[in-house]
Amino acid sequence: MKQKLETALLLFLFLTVTLQLKAQFNYLPVKKGNEQIVKHKYYSLSYNENWEQASWVAYELNPQTISGTTKRSNNFRTDPMVSSRSASLKDYSKSGYDRGHLLPAASMKFSKEAMSETFYMSNMSPQKPYFNRGIWKKLEAQVRSWVNRYGKLYVVTGPIIKQTEQKIGPNKVIVPQAYYKVIWNPKQKKGIAFLLKNEKSSEPLSHFAVSIDKVEQETGIDFFPALPDPLEEEIEKQYQKAAWF
Repeated sequence: MKQKLETALLLFLFLTVTLQLKAQFNYLPVKKGNEQIVKHKYYSLSYNENWEQASWVAYELNPQTISGTTKRSNNFRTDPMVSSRSASLKDYSKSGYDRGHLLPAASMKFSKEAMSETFYMSNMSPQKPYFNRGIWKKLEAQVRSWVNRYGKLYVVTGPIIKQTEQKIGPNKVIVPQAYYKVIWNPKQKKGIAFLLKNEKSSEPLSHFAVSIDKVEQETGIDFFPALPDPLEEEIEKQYQKAAWF
């Protein structure tokens, strides 16, 4: 009888945690200062007016979102939901920098609406062409391959910025020195993060893998506040490259 009760209790706890994990990932990272939280249909972001770009963009990827045949729209435009007005196309014109996506267009091929949303200027950051089209693109593709392998993933990505860095365009968009990408696999309860300098690199992606704690230290952002504290602490301090690569 005692064994049956213990088994029932363990099952109850397992189901409770499972339901919590399913519910809690209407999550967002913790808001920083006076930044504006903007919630689009397929992703959310925290817009930093001083930087003229998002400090983070958070989104869910699953095998359905990354599949489809929708072609790249290239309809870059200001974000009407940013109250202070987002950066514009003029800011990037003749700057020598790419309008680098934080949420990749290639990860939203399942609908024209989703694809179009990725071209708001609030989802852009000034990236060096050989970075945007090289190691950054490679990381985006790697995340999609993990989606096909694991199913649903939650991703938060953004710039690493120092106020003394270069600025471009009439709105003085800051050029980040580096970028981060934080990934959480809710099914296997594991996470990994990446820090990459805004420069060309031929190193393997595993070279840039770090703990989520490391990115939190660099950015001051709390990425997974909805997780139960013990689980959050565990996944953020540890990462195992062999479990991903």
